[in-house]
Parts: sequence; C-alpha cells; structure tokens
Amino acid sequence: MKLLVTGGGGREHAIIKRLGKEHEIFSAPGNGGIAADATIFPEIKATDVDGQAKLAKSLGAELVVIGPDDALALGLSDKLLDAGIPAFGPSQNAARLESSKVFSKDLMKKYNIPTAEYTVFDNANAARSYIETLEKFPTVIKADGLALGKGVIIAEDRAAALSAISEIMEDGKFGDSGNRVVIEEFLSGPEISVFVITDGINTVELSSAMDHKRAGDNDTGSNTGGMGTIAPNPFYTESINKETNERIIKPTITAMRAEGCPFSGVIFFGLMATADGVKVIEYNSRFGDPEAQVILPLLAGDFAELLEKTAHGKLAGYTCGNNDGNYTACVVVASGGYPEKYETGKLISGLNTKGQLDEMPDVMVFHAGTKFQEADGKYYTAGGRVLGITAKAETLKAAIDRAYEAVGKISFEGMQYRKDIGKKALLGNN
Repeated sequence: MKLLVTGGGGREHAIIKRLGKEHEIFSAPGNGGIAADATIFPEIKATDVDGQAKLAKSLGAELVVIGPDDALALGLSDKLLDAGIPAFGPSQNAARLESSKVFSKDLMKKYNIPTAEYTVFDNANAARSYIETLEKFPTVIKADGLALGKGVIIAEDRAAALSAISEIMEDGKFGDSGNRVVIEEFLSGPEISVFVITDGINTVELSSAMDHKRAGDNDTGSNTGGMGTIAPNPFYTESINKETNERIIKPTITAMRAEGCPFSGVIFFGLMATADGVKVIEYNSRFGDPEAQVILPLLAGDFAELLEKTAHGKLAGYTCGNNDGNYTACVVVASGGYPEKYETGKLISGLNTKGQLDEMPDVMVFHAGTKFQEADGKYYTAGGRVLGITAKAETLKAAIDRAYEAVGKISFEGMQYRKDIGKKALLGNN
C-alpha cells in the first residue's frame, strides 16, 4: 500500500516505524530520522492543506495518515476526501474536540460526560473578576485553541492565576488560541491516557499510557508537549477501564454523532482517576506525542489494515490486540532551555547513519526535531524535543532501565531530559 504520513515529529516517526517496511511510505514534511524510513518532502508543511492534497494525488496515495492537530483543525481530512483520497483523521468539525476547549467542555456538559467544573471567558477583565471570587487554589486556566500542547497553566495561587490571564489574553502568549479561556477546577488523582480508534460507530481500544508533561523531575517546571511516557498505565485497572468505557468513551462517540460531526480517527482521552470517579481532562483528535512512541510498539496486528478499515468506516467486527504483553518506556531528550528559548544545530553523537543505536538494536529512537546532513552523515538538533528513546521489555522496570541506558549513549550540547520517567508508576503513587 502507498501511504502518506502528514507531519514531521516523533509521533509521525512512530507511526511510520509501526507501519513497517512492507508498505511504500512517504512523509511531508518529515524530518532527518524519518528520512531513513520513508521518502520525505520537507518543503511541504503539514499545515499546507492544498500542498498535502496535491502531493497525495501525485503519489497515488491509497491512504493519508494525518499526524498533527493543526492540520486536522485546518480541514486537511475534508480536503483529501473531497479529492477522493481516503484519510485517517477526523473532519474539521469533529477535530473541534481538540481544537476548541470550549466546544469539548460544552459537549461534555450537554451529554453528562464527567469532567471538571468550568467557566468560559472572552474578556480578560471578566476573567480576573471571577478569579478574585475563587476561594480554592490551584486552579486550571486553558487557552481555548491549539497551543502545541502548552496552552494549560496550573495556577497555584490567585496571583499566578491573574498573571496567567494577562499572559494568555492580553500578551498573546498563545496567539489567537488565547482569545477565549476556560477556567476550571483543579482535579487530583492518577492521570491516564487512553487511545481509542473509531470509525464513528465502532471502536478499537489501544493501550493506556502515562505521560510526563512538566519539564523537570518530580513534575516541576513548565508544561511541555511531553517529556516521556510509559505503557501500559498501571493505574488503568479493569474497573477503571469499565467505568471509562461506559461513562466516557461510548458517550463521547455517541455525542459526536448526535452533534452532526461523527468522529473517525483516533481519540486521545486524557483522564484523571479522581476520588469521585474518572473524569476527562482533555481530548486530543490524533495520536498523542510522545504517547504514540510507547503505544504503537505494543500494538499487535496489522496497523495499516486498522487505519485503512477506520478510514473506510469498516471497523465493525474488527479485532486488534492492543498490547503484546510487554511494557514500553520512552524518555524524551530535548534541547537546553526547552520549552522556552533554545538553540538548534547541535551535533548529535551516538547515532548511526539510520538515526538508531548500533549497539542497542532492540531500542527504538524516534526523531522529533532532527536534521540529517548528507555531507558528513551526521544528525543535528532541529527542534525543542529532539529524540524519543523507547525500550520494550517484559517488565516496566526493565523497559525504563533499558531506555535510560540508551539515553546514556547519546549526547549533544545542552541536552536535557527527565530522570524520573515512570517513577510514580513503579512506586505505585500518583
């Protein structure tokens, strides 16, 4: 099968790796590491919906797998379908599940899907007045639109909350995405990421995962796009799985159909197992990154077939193993200073010409922000999150230990990474 994977990060590299060598795979724009596994078109941005559709047509792509949220929010799936090209990814209207926090929160409220209490504001002064009335902190402030996974601020006190409103709504920290904000109650409990592939009616649940969003150890520092993950999540017990399916997953898919925007693709359910039951923190309309880097290596079965059946609305009766019985751990190595200011163009040492580790062939190195220089056969940093180092093993501890052993083989100037990925899972606390 000819497949075009839209995007150029660690998520897209994980998708391409999982599709395997038996297919003809293209990627736009791709990145340095993806180029070792697919033909890339670096000149075509993921957000260039016309360019992506034109490329898919010229390649004779039988399926386009859309990776990033912004491409979905811009209607790439609709554009491809209008051109007669099957696409894995929701329509622009369905992608609002992620691209508009207000849409998703209102959807949950309307259909009694458990989530945090919230209030919406499109005026900074009104938001500040509301914050002055709050008696309980921390509180959570979210930009309505997409913000590269960083549009959430957990304000520990009133001063921090007021500052967040100024930064988001007046200083434009997240651009137009912050024209409206959602202020919601702070929930506590184990966080769980669950991925469900759906054709709008039928579902296939993949493995659960545990993300680590903060930049520093022990969940300190700024929110990032994700500094590491493990799978499956030990807090996603059988009882929580059942509760999630009955109260969240099925109602969400039914609600989207009822709203006239049935969802086809993969829904990332960001959950929290609170003392009052499982609640939705957020939805994503695509594979999470770096969660995809631990979930896809565990997937049993034909991944391309799963994506194709989803795109054609033929998931009825389809079964696909969501876990091959192992555990995975991913450690993200990032540029110094990420997620704030950072430098690129740093030589990466330790990788072979395919962007992998010669001495550790069992470890998967997923490239998020790299560039390959043919002149010297070397890789250089080209983004904030640079690599995702993923290991698979029979136990969680073994997977974590192996991932960190692999990280020790890699170096570049300013390299930073968390040292505690999976620690909470091993200790059994939240």
